[in-house]
Amino acid sequence: MKFLKSLSFSVLVLLCVAVTATFLQAQSAPRARLTAKYKVKSAPTGANAAAAPLASAAATPGLPLWSFHVHSSRDGNDYTGVMVGTNPFDEGSGNTRVATQIIPIIFKTHTVATSADAKGILTTTPGNNTFNPTVPDRACLGSRNNNPLRLFQQSPIFQPADFNYGGTDVGRTQTTDAFQRANFWRVIDREDYHVTLGPITNFNAFVLDVPAASGLALATTSLGPPAFCAPMAIVDGNLFDLFVNNTILPALAPRGVNHGTFPIFLLYNAVLSDGDPTNLNNCCILGYHGTGNSDPTQTYSPMDFDSTGLFGVSGLDTATASHEVGEWMDDPFGNNATPPWGHTGQVPGCQGNLEVGDPLSGTEAPRILMPNGFTYHLQELAFFSWFYSSRSVGLGGWFSDNGTFLTDAGPPCQ
Repeated sequence: MKFLKSLSFSVLVLLCVAVTATFLQAQSAPRARLTAKYKVKSAPTGANAAAAPLASAAATPGLPLWSFHVHSSRDGNDYTGVMVGTNPFDEGSGNTRVATQIIPIIFKTHTVATSADAKGILTTTPGNNTFNPTVPDRACLGSRNNNPLRLFQQSPIFQPADFNYGGTDVGRTQTTDAFQRANFWRVIDREDYHVTLGPITNFNAFVLDVPAASGLALATTSLGPPAFCAPMAIVDGNLFDLFVNNTILPALAPRGVNHGTFPIFLLYNAVLSDGDPTNLNNCCILGYHGTGNSDPTQTYSPMDFDSTGLFGVSGLDTATASHEVGEWMDDPFGNNATPPWGHTGQVPGCQGNLEVGDPLSGTEAPRILMPNGFTYHLQELAFFSWFYSSRSVGLGGWFSDNGTFLTDAGPPCQ
């Protein structure tokens, strides 16, 4: 498995007013103290092969997909790929729903990191901790709205909310559908075009008892003052992905999890490492969207619901979910090729795939106050046209859903 993406989240301080605020939201905006990373685990056919997306689509007949063929004005080349949903360029209509499952993950760790040296190497000692998204967390979330799983279920990732981008009402819907509608605003039938997650099925949690050498709990004082609200788990990403593919997916296959559905694995205050978890240089992967290790190709996505604030305000609660679900929808197999782009968001060099979250990682979209009184954090996402064309088919002629990008990605990255 290749860990392909990294970023340092910037801290964006915004005034957030809610009728009922959680303990965390009532505090001043947290300062990013760790480097956050995202990744994509591409289909086995390869990330950049021109024929790979269509081959993957053929291997996954249950997932509703449409294929695009585009001539890029950025480099003069032709590109082909697949997205989830129906073709917005084909009369612009269609209402697609993808059956989605939420699977909480409980980590049990047996090592505690007590301090970090100047090179990011952690000092550890034996100790047991449990990271469970299904139980209340008063330390980080306060006395109300303190059940991470329930907050996740009630979020605009799955529940409808009103979305307005730049003064344009794009509808009352889920956040990723609102993005996709804005993404192709100039060509869709605005009355009928939707791509939503549903029905939503909730499964009982799976427990991963992490070997002492493969994961740890970062103590609240391990990074120096100030202490953060609760420990954070760091678990070897390869161990976790094997657990997903060898244990969870086979166990849930008889219960309807298959290559035509989208299973989401909910982590809470838990991130993944690319190798040795005692080295902070290998940390911290908040989420990824991936493909299974066997045919037919299963897509899935683990994602952290963070309340520690260690990654700044733009890493809180559903910011990671909005990043990963958007990327799954527009690049489900991780191999939709684009002209090279980079030097933006979490990409210091050049990248060549249709990962809509990466160019704006760390940039917030408007926050959403839901009926439960919790204000959710979301990430701004790049439009299809930003990757390929100088002429936007997106809302307002923009190239991202909150107007940060007003032109395409420019000449091919070098």
